[in-house]
Amino acid sequence: MGRLFLISLEGNFYSCKHCQAHLAHCDDIISKSFHCRHGKAYLFEKVVNVTYGEKEERMMMTGVHVVSDMFCVGCGSMVGWKYESALEKSQKYKEGKFILERFKMLGADGSHYIITHDGQLVGSDAEE
Repeated sequence: MGRLFLISLEGNFYSCKHCQAHLAHCDDIISKSFHCRHGKAYLFEKVVNVTYGEKEERMMMTGVHVVSDMFCVGCGSMVGWKYESALEKSQKYKEGKFILERFKMLGADGSHYIITHDGQLVGSDAEE
């Protein structure tokens, strides 16, 4: 296996909760109003230190999208997905954008985002 080169971000950024690889800069957040299987998800303009799985059609709450799962290059954890294309006109703004699952990231302040057994949200984004 070759040598791993990671991009380091400056300022406020989100990172992988498993290996702390930098994933996205806070300034690149488009929206915090997305949801995934584990709770909140953020839509980003750009991300770093990820690799992509195969493109596949997936039925989501907003319709059918072609997406590629994203994996952290540091540890291989699945951290979100990339919107490759959207079939509905109203969803075209997502094309080429990235979803990072908040549950899979450390916050900009290094905090964890945790959902307790009783469904309560604990973490820096609990009041959002």
